[in-house]
Amino acid sequence: MQVTETLNEGLKRAYQITVPAADLDAKVNEKLTEAQPDIEMKGFRKGKVPMALLKKQYGQRLLGEVMQESIDGAMSAHFEESGDRPALQPEVKMEGGEDWKEGDDVVVTMSYEALPEIPEVEMKGVALEKLVVKASEEDVEEALKQLAGSAKTFKDRRKGSKAKHGDQIVIDFLGKVDGEAFDGGAAEDYPLELGSGSFIPGFEEQLIGAKAEEELEVNVTFPEEYGAENLAGKDAVFECKVKAVKAPAEAELDDELAKQFGAEDLDALKAQVTERLEAEFVGAARQVTKRGLLDALDGQVTFELPPSLLEAEAKQIAHQLWHEENPEVEGHDHPEIETTDEHTALAERRVRLGLLLAEIGQKAEVEVSDAEMTQAIMNQARQYPGQERQFFEFVQQNQQMQQQLRAPLFEDKVVDYLIELADVTEKEVTKADLEKAIEALEDE
Repeated sequence: MQVTETLNEGLKRAYQITVPAADLDAKVNEKLTEAQPDIEMKGFRKGKVPMALLKKQYGQRLLGEVMQESIDGAMSAHFEESGDRPALQPEVKMEGGEDWKEGDDVVVTMSYEALPEIPEVEMKGVALEKLVVKASEEDVEEALKQLAGSAKTFKDRRKGSKAKHGDQIVIDFLGKVDGEAFDGGAAEDYPLELGSGSFIPGFEEQLIGAKAEEELEVNVTFPEEYGAENLAGKDAVFECKVKAVKAPAEAELDDELAKQFGAEDLDALKAQVTERLEAEFVGAARQVTKRGLLDALDGQVTFELPPSLLEAEAKQIAHQLWHEENPEVEGHDHPEIETTDEHTALAERRVRLGLLLAEIGQKAEVEVSDAEMTQAIMNQARQYPGQERQFFEFVQQNQQMQQQLRAPLFEDKVVDYLIELADVTEKEVTKADLEKAIEALEDE
């Protein structure tokens, strides 16, 4: 086998790999000889099938296996000997193509971009600032008011009041189609918020103006695409008795509100809210510290970047920014988006820092545990209510998806590792100061 370098320009590499036909034939014979004792064929005893017949029967398939094994072996040996690490999967092409025939040497070209040598970084002397925010009483009160606003409560209207849009009415109802009651069409003491759209179209509108103790009929038509086939498109009559009419009321900050959110009392809810707010502040402050770290690393090292990675990242940035500027376009059926110098500059920073963090993480033996991956998958699965199990199974069978989830976890662990090595100074600031710092990150 012969490996000849044909290109060595910057990070670009190309090689010609030649596997002699005699070597291929020898390896095919070796595999057949190894398998011969276990092969049975009609007219021959086990292990006594002539080699020529075996080669005629299995030689073509084994030749394909041997060719692939030889090329893979040559590539592995090359990377081990040269120390090169390809930035992307090497491109491999067989010369001759369809004109190649058994008995010819196999000649393939392998081309790739090598990852650059990445210099060591010196964390000694890197000064970082860690913003610390304590949740003030005003912050906690504001969060509690937001919770109260999200907790819908209703209070009885004055006797004789008519139900309005947004009110809650408590009803007994019985639904009939062609004079016959149907399964699932009846309930007692059912609380219905008018305008919620939770019932069949047209149902809630007919109850606006109803009073407590009033009995009335509601006439509706089930949608054609209704889930129950026996009701789809059918006219129905609901006999309704209104038992109460209630107006929306602002929830009070008391123990009852706390219990709605799983806390024992208001003090316990305040403690939970304080803890949640300060956890959010820690997460936001970490973004500021991380940006400071990345800026320090970016200014400390420089090295050549693989053109293919740079081009792919610039295109992705251009595509993302275009969609942010054109939110009405949800799909990808749009004209090709040209990359600009600004996109390329952003890509250079991202690729450089990405390669640097990957190198540091590898040398520091940073790993993402199975438990951390499982948690990440579960967090992502929550975005698909009712389909969590299917999503989990999809990720387990999809290596690319696993890598997409693992990459940010790995980067965050490397960042934490580097922050530990830096000179970090804590600075207590207000919530407003933290918000300004976050806004500044977004404006850059």
